[in-house]
Amino acid sequence: MLDLDNIHAYYGDSHILHGVSLAVNEGEVVCLLGRNGAGKTTTILTIMGYLKPRPGRIRFRDRDIAELPPYAVARLGFGFVPQERGIFPSLTVRENLTVFARARGQGWKNRRWTLERIFELFPHLRAREKNLGFQLSGGEQQMLSIARALMLNPSLLLLDEPSEGLAPMIVQEIIEVLKNLKREGLAILLVEQNLRTALAVADRHHVMNKGEICFTGSSAELEGNDVVLREYLSV
Repeated sequence: MLDLDNIHAYYGDSHILHGVSLAVNEGEVVCLLGRNGAGKTTTILTIMGYLKPRPGRIRFRDRDIAELPPYAVARLGFGFVPQERGIFPSLTVRENLTVFARARGQGWKNRRWTLERIFELFPHLRAREKNLGFQLSGGEQQMLSIARALMLNPSLLLLDEPSEGLAPMIVQEIIEVLKNLKREGLAILLVEQNLRTALAVADRHHVMNKGEICFTGSSAELEGNDVVLREYLSV
């Protein structure tokens, strides 16, 4: 579905990504793990077209997307939940959701995600649907950011550290949401520092360090690799 091959990326003259290669298959949840500065967010931004690989290849369903601008990448079926959430603080919850609604296929009736389905998945948002964005808690803002991405009816959901800074109870709610999306067959590329969140939802894990992938494996393989856990993921 999504294939990154030998991606190098720069901020100005600073070489950030060094030959990153990974793939996300249909219906699969893949996690990028690593400490701050490892290159996880840069990888997501490069996929979304905010940075251009120099060199490297990015393909989505056999189409080369490396040179596309972010809006064109999004139109192909990407839903992006940025680390800073990016909701509109002066709009209500309902307005934040409906302004992003998009059909996949012919016409409104063919949309997979509707307001009603969103509110079933996020009951907190139903209770706050008339509240403005700035009136929400951090956890509610994160839920709204995920819900807004779903209203695009994406084929692939990219999430950048959705559990960051949230209370454990809210993190568990986010985990349950991601599990539900996984059961529905939605492909997900998840960036995380929270190992518990990653192990709870992902099929495969890529651990990054200094702009390179230093480990790839299943949850069981990651949990059993004390060297990787100690050297690249421990605080």
